[in-house]
Amino acid sequence: MQKLGIMVAAAGALGLAQFAPGIADAKTINVGVGHQSMCTDTYTAGIIVKELGLLDKNLAELKKNAKYKDADFKVRWADYSSGGPITNQMLANKLNIGVMGDYPLIVNGAKFQATKSLRTLYVAGTGYNLKGSGNAVVVPVSSSITKFEELRGKEISVPVGSAAWGMTLKALQDAGIPSSEVTIKNQSPAVGAANIAKGKIDAHADFCPWSELMEFRGTGRKIYDGSETKIPYLHGVVVRQELAKDYPEVVVAFLKAVIDAGDWVREDPMRAAESLEKWTGVEKEVQYLYFSKGGHLTLEPTIKDKWVEALEFNHGVLEREKKIPPLDFGKWITDEYIRAAYKAKALDYEKNLKDIHDPAVEHTSLPMEVWHAKDGIKTYASVRDFLKAIADFNKVAQKLNATYVYDKATGLKLFGKMAFYVQAKDGAMTTFLRKQDADSYAAKVDGKVIGFEEAIASTTG
Repeated sequence: MQKLGIMVAAAGALGLAQFAPGIADAKTINVGVGHQSMCTDTYTAGIIVKELGLLDKNLAELKKNAKYKDADFKVRWADYSSGGPITNQMLANKLNIGVMGDYPLIVNGAKFQATKSLRTLYVAGTGYNLKGSGNAVVVPVSSSITKFEELRGKEISVPVGSAAWGMTLKALQDAGIPSSEVTIKNQSPAVGAANIAKGKIDAHADFCPWSELMEFRGTGRKIYDGSETKIPYLHGVVVRQELAKDYPEVVVAFLKAVIDAGDWVREDPMRAAESLEKWTGVEKEVQYLYFSKGGHLTLEPTIKDKWVEALEFNHGVLEREKKIPPLDFGKWITDEYIRAAYKAKALDYEKNLKDIHDPAVEHTSLPMEVWHAKDGIKTYASVRDFLKAIADFNKVAQKLNATYVYDKATGLKLFGKMAFYVQAKDGAMTTFLRKQDADSYAAKVDGKVIGFEEAIASTTG
């Protein structure tokens, strides 16, 4: 990633001189943050920071700096249903920090660079899924559609400008379906989910956690997962250049709060899931799917070469489909602020930079889980033990909040009730996200593909 390397070197040549305390007249410093309380991958730079007062704490600490001794920080949090409106508000100078997904980030940078003087900087990530999971396409549970290719000639709703919109464009390109052969309807996540529940739309594409939310509530069924794009799924933080250059310490204070938010989730994922349900309305069982050990998201803000490559690839998708303006990544992406945040917290940036969490590798030995309504999370080493336990709980009518297994093909965590189960001749069970993968594996082991209820019943014979 030569472009970013050049920029980092230039920042390094400056040292951290631009972060040195200076004397400033007393003034009000407005910090406007656009976030998404209904997008799980933005939480560590949004709702968690807001609710725990992490930014407020860091800004109060910053007042010990002579430059900010008499400053009056005015923090405003603005909640949006997708990333596009955040960019519009940043262009209007009503917000100076935005948290959004990969495709909206690209649109943000390109739109700002298309102006004569306005610019944003991409300063940190929030979280990622190496396999690309997070976006998905869902159909009503009663639909006969089972794969993306069957959407030719159908209506697909999606929040236009969102990460899910970008995924949908790439999926159409990969499937060889011209955009003229589908009808794309711009619908917010809540409207799209409601239309799926009522069967008013053929399919709805959305970002995390909406697909899993529909699965959990029993209104939708996933037919396409973002992991099929084979492009990492990531979210991040952009700031208006004026804020970064005039008050770099404020940006660092914000990024320190992002780091603290990730630590808070990892300390106690169950506490995080329950708190996030209260703050967002998204059920704790869905939150747990994302933030538990083995969950969809890896909460880590470093800017890796692989993420920049993914963003550059995604920009190409938008260029081909939507004629997006060019984006100079070397001028847009900088890691000097997140490096400064790591340094201030005495953390090893280089170590995190090299670490990439691969679910296919890291999740192979993780246990299956049952969230018992009374006793909490219970773990099981094998799929068969997991299914037997559910059968035993069912016999005595004990309530289970949710169940969790892992996709054999990708290592991704999914709800047990949504998995495809392959039963081998010896009774061994393997779980899959996609029916195509389950069918292929069943043929290989001379087994059969069955559903959740049949899999449970098979352990009681």
